[in-house]
Amino acid sequence: MNDFHQKMMRRALQLARKGVGRTSPNPSVGAVVVRDGAIVGEGWHRRAGTPHAEVHALGMAGESARGADVYVTLEPCSHHGRTPPCADALVAAGVARVFVGMIDPNPLVSGRGVARLRQAGIAVESGVLEAECLRLNEAFVKHVTTGRPFVVLKSALTLDGKSATACGDSRWITSVPSRRLVHRLRATMDGVMVGVGTLLADDPELTVRLVKGRNPLRIVVDSGLRTPPDARLLAPAGSGGVVLATTCDDTAKLSVFAGAGAELLLCRERDGRVDLADMLERLGARGVQSILLEGGETLAGEMLRQGLIDKFLFFLAPKLVGGEGKGLFAGAGATLMNQAVPLRIARVSRVGEDILLEAYPEAACLQG
Repeated sequence: MNDFHQKMMRRALQLARKGVGRTSPNPSVGAVVVRDGAIVGEGWHRRAGTPHAEVHALGMAGESARGADVYVTLEPCSHHGRTPPCADALVAAGVARVFVGMIDPNPLVSGRGVARLRQAGIAVESGVLEAECLRLNEAFVKHVTTGRPFVVLKSALTLDGKSATACGDSRWITSVPSRRLVHRLRATMDGVMVGVGTLLADDPELTVRLVKGRNPLRIVVDSGLRTPPDARLLAPAGSGGVVLATTCDDTAKLSVFAGAGAELLLCRERDGRVDLADMLERLGARGVQSILLEGGETLAGEMLRQGLIDKFLFFLAPKLVGGEGKGLFAGAGATLMNQAVPLRIARVSRVGEDILLEAYPEAACLQG
């Protein structure tokens, strides 16, 4: 694959990132139309139910699209959904070649878009910057292939691995730029999740405040419905909605929270608590594609033990707590080092004074 093709696909990826956090449950997609070595059309998918990236790019290119090359981060759709098939639009525009970043894992598409283009005599090459395209839509890939949301654990830690002091104080471990980035992350996720222990200890809002952006669905794992009816998270309109995942079927309690505007997600029970795998299945069926897991050591520990975390974001602050400070995961961990969960570090970067480490479980990480 020559440098020019990669350069054009990188531009398509730049465009696709403009839609991150706005297109769910659809993927984020970017497209570029190139004629005689120059870009004549660009587009990205802006919101579910609106025209796809290819349609925007072809519209900008106009008649210049005939005989042109198209670079698109995801295989063009071939089915009628809320919008017409993009593969048909490319055929009608008379493009000569299409370069595809990744094949769409959606069973409704998966290879059919490429087949439609080739049947019309359009040359297609797939796999251009495939790893980057996969990473861009990792939540979409997980949801469309398993039905479950993509779970990202976010944690702020000191360099000696503490998430709080011995008395539970954790404000603030990281710098303002790191906290701003977390709010930006919230704005790109479908949901943000904490356990009821974190809710009772911190009474968080879990909204987007330090940057502009939409609020995610707030999810509390609360087996016995101990959430206080006056919790700040149960604030009215515009805050993104609230789901309480519970095993409690007490009619009186359920009616109180329903009256407060919370959605009750009644889950199966496991060891006296919410069955977390069942909860994720139900959230996925509800259309939740991605979740930012933010709280506490009990929920994080259980999610880790059950292998339900797809990605880790560790914000490491240049501080030392020492002594008996709290760690990230509660409960029984590995007895022997060879039982530890192996991670693949994907990226290390600086955020203000802090270090951001992005990692995937080795068994579940994307290739590339």
